[in-house]
Amino acid sequence: MNFNTLFKRHPLAVALQMPAAGFLILGASLAQATTELHPGMERTIGAGVRVDDWVIGKDAHLTSNGAELKQSRISSGKLTLNAGTKAQDIYATQGSQVSLEGTTLEARTSAAYAINLQGSYAKIRGSSVINNNGVGILAARNFLTQDGSTVDVFNSLVQGSTEGARATSFSQLNFIGSDVVATDENGIGVLLYGGSASAFDSRIIGGENGVRLSYEDADMNASSLVLSGSHVEGRNGAALLVEGDEYGTTDADIQVLNGSTLTGGNGNILEVIGGSLANMNVDRSFLVGDVVVEEGSTAKLQLNNGSWLTGQLKNVAELSVNEASHWVLVGNSAVGDLKMGGGSVHFGGTDEFYQLDLKSLSGEGTFIMYTDFSTGQTDFLNIEGKAEGNHSLLLSASGSELSNAEPVHVVHTEGGDAHFSLVGDRVDVGAYSYGLKQEGVDWFLDPNRRETSTSAHSVLALFNSAPTVWYGEMTNLRTRMGELRFSDGKENGLWMRTYGNKFNVSSNKNGAGYSQTQRGFTLGADAPLSGGDGQWLAGVMAGHSTSDLSLTRGSSGTVNSYYLGGYATWLDDESGMYFDGVVKLNRLHNDVDVTMSDGKRTKGNYTQNAVGASAEVGRHIKLDDDYFVEPYSQLTAVITQAQSYELDNGLQAKGDRSASVVGKVGVTAGKNIQLDSGSVLQPYLRTALAHEFNHNNKVKINDQSFNNDVFGSRVEVAAGMAVSMSKNLKLHADFEHSKGKTVDQPWGVNVGLRYDF
Repeated sequence: MNFNTLFKRHPLAVALQMPAAGFLILGASLAQATTELHPGMERTIGAGVRVDDWVIGKDAHLTSNGAELKQSRISSGKLTLNAGTKAQDIYATQGSQVSLEGTTLEARTSAAYAINLQGSYAKIRGSSVINNNGVGILAARNFLTQDGSTVDVFNSLVQGSTEGARATSFSQLNFIGSDVVATDENGIGVLLYGGSASAFDSRIIGGENGVRLSYEDADMNASSLVLSGSHVEGRNGAALLVEGDEYGTTDADIQVLNGSTLTGGNGNILEVIGGSLANMNVDRSFLVGDVVVEEGSTAKLQLNNGSWLTGQLKNVAELSVNEASHWVLVGNSAVGDLKMGGGSVHFGGTDEFYQLDLKSLSGEGTFIMYTDFSTGQTDFLNIEGKAEGNHSLLLSASGSELSNAEPVHVVHTEGGDAHFSLVGDRVDVGAYSYGLKQEGVDWFLDPNRRETSTSAHSVLALFNSAPTVWYGEMTNLRTRMGELRFSDGKENGLWMRTYGNKFNVSSNKNGAGYSQTQRGFTLGADAPLSGGDGQWLAGVMAGHSTSDLSLTRGSSGTVNSYYLGGYATWLDDESGMYFDGVVKLNRLHNDVDVTMSDGKRTKGNYTQNAVGASAEVGRHIKLDDDYFVEPYSQLTAVITQAQSYELDNGLQAKGDRSASVVGKVGVTAGKNIQLDSGSVLQPYLRTALAHEFNHNNKVKINDQSFNNDVFGSRVEVAAGMAVSMSKNLKLHADFEHSKGKTVDQPWGVNVGLRYDF
């Protein structure tokens, strides 16, 4: 590349030939009003000084405190413009130092640069640098040397029409809390010809490109850009352009850090053309837009420390997705080498199906993919070369069923030792979840490896919870109303009880196990019946309970139960026989919140009615020393209304009318202890054997039929205390535990009181 060709390519370079010629221009300007500071001179000016052009010689120093200046030319000297100063364009060379503090600088219409630095330094703070017909700031090197320029800009505005700022090789632009703007439609915010720029908490905006990274010549083609907490925007083109041409190429290093953003008016955040190379590191930042690489050019991207990139990658040679970072596709994409370092690749949205083509895959990461199981459409990972490492596939769960029983092809490789697995080893598809299988170098969702899905588990558990809700509210006579024999049965009574229960329902063949924690209260009132043998009480009760269900994979359910009931109790003092009959009507409000295999949540709710009855018969047998035993038997049945509902993932659930019938035989043993105060304590122990007889409750999920029941036996043990505080006030408390084939009750607590009047 010859000298003249190079400078023809870059008009900037013409300026690099001009240090000597520059003073010829200055000589021409002396015909105007010009003041010259000769070498070594120092001068301070203020408001009211004659408005002049200034020529500042070696080691000379001009300070302005609010004065007004025309153009200034400095060679190896210093220019300090303090607050209130107004100035025109500045040309500084040969190690000059320029300082602007609170200054307004606006270039003449004929000036190519508002500030032109050749091998010099400028510090700009709280100022405005404007060129309405050219470049805001040029930072260039001294002619044919490596003596570059440096510009530090703090909390200022730098504005040009064609370019906001430009830097050549060995020169550096630093922007802190500043705005750099090019106002023309084809303007460039920052142009780097082998130079470097950094922006901290700043904005760089160009009519065409935000930042354009180019070269000065074949040996000075390394441009670098560091963005930290900054925004770069190309209003009509790409945010960043790395360019080359027939004369040379650019080797660009780009750092996008700490929440920086890029916006391209054409949708591209980075373009690489003309055989150039771009290496872009994204760290703790969130980018939206495409990366487009022209054939023959090269781009390498790294996403680090939780960064996000949402956009297409077109002809990118290498992408690294590291440390909890994410790449979100918005269309079919192609990448040469994909290196996963703990990050994730997202294949667009739920209704969009993309193909990602790779030349190679390595490392360890997660691919988040979508499949429409009702149509068979799917995202597809296509590795045209070697695939290595361990990778997870997070396939989107669905409430719909597979369209057919054919495997769904999700990954293809051309070899290598890569291993793919499903997150959680399953993907929920309607009523079932399916596994992954490998066939040669391909991976498929396997319809033959299935088990009940998380959504189906949750539906079955919620339909199954009505009986345990009902039984937790009921219990038996002693735990509902305490020791009625403390009363004489001739008076009206009010009573209340509060209770809590924990049930664990084991998984059946459908896997629908769950735990249920219940809390509630009941209020009741009764009166003696005058008819019959005079030993009957009849009453009404009402109450509320809330049951929280803990389901598989962090799913949960809630049952809010509201109930009304009536009861009749007969106590025979002579024989000790008793009978207790209860009828109860419930209104159940059911809610379920399901965490599916892909971590997404789906919800559903419904209401249903339940009606049940209980009959208990027993005998209170008095023994010596105020001991007693009380054998009893109980039969309880509840019928729950059929109901249908839909989860918001599309899963259809229909529960037939269900029933539960439990028989129980048991015995209570205790002792009455008379206290000096007149109160009576009655500690007791209880044990019972209960059996669920029903084993045929049908549930349909997406027309798939399931049997849902808790058939089996369980053993109950309990301890309690009843207390007659006075003739009118009675208290009781009870703790129970049961162990069974399908239902365990780790604990149940009941506390109540009765007041006779």
